[in-house]
Amino acid sequence: MRLLEVNAVSFKMGVIDGVVIKPLKRIVDDRGWLMEIFRSDWPEFQKFGQAYMTTCKPGVIKAWHYHKLQWDHFVPVRGNALVALYDSRDGSKTVGNLQEIEVMEKEPKFIKIPPFVYHGFTPLDMEEIWVINTPTELYNYKQPDEFRLEWDDPTIGYMWRKRSRSQ
Repeated sequence: MRLLEVNAVSFKMGVIDGVVIKPLKRIVDDRGWLMEIFRSDWPEFQKFGQAYMTTCKPGVIKAWHYHKLQWDHFVPVRGNALVALYDSRDGSKTVGNLQEIEVMEKEPKFIKIPPFVYHGFTPLDMEEIWVINTPTELYNYKQPDEFRLEWDDPTIGYMWRKRSRSQ
């Protein structure tokens, strides 16, 4: 897989081939709630690499990066998050698409992100967000499968927003 070389703003809003968004359900009772995040019997499951949690403080944007081998499986579990994805895969039928996914704390979602799709996230308000990821690969400390651009890189040209579209 090759990435498309871009020298100017080139995105259009739309879905990205291979990205899966699955609403999750909280099971609530008088003791609290339970939510299944990822199951090996779901069609989205390929293999388990590891599980980790990352946070993002208000005003911070964690973007952009992609992986060559790894599929990511994001579940924002605390706070209201904006997850943005950019398809720069040469030959993809959705090349040049940018997909925004709003994940509200009370409306959790599972997001499956293919290799070679740039991705990042930021809080939609002044609260920290917590994101759980269960990627298909173990993190390789000696040769990380991460390829980065700055959050404001002009080759994507995306203007990150801090509010929900519904606000």
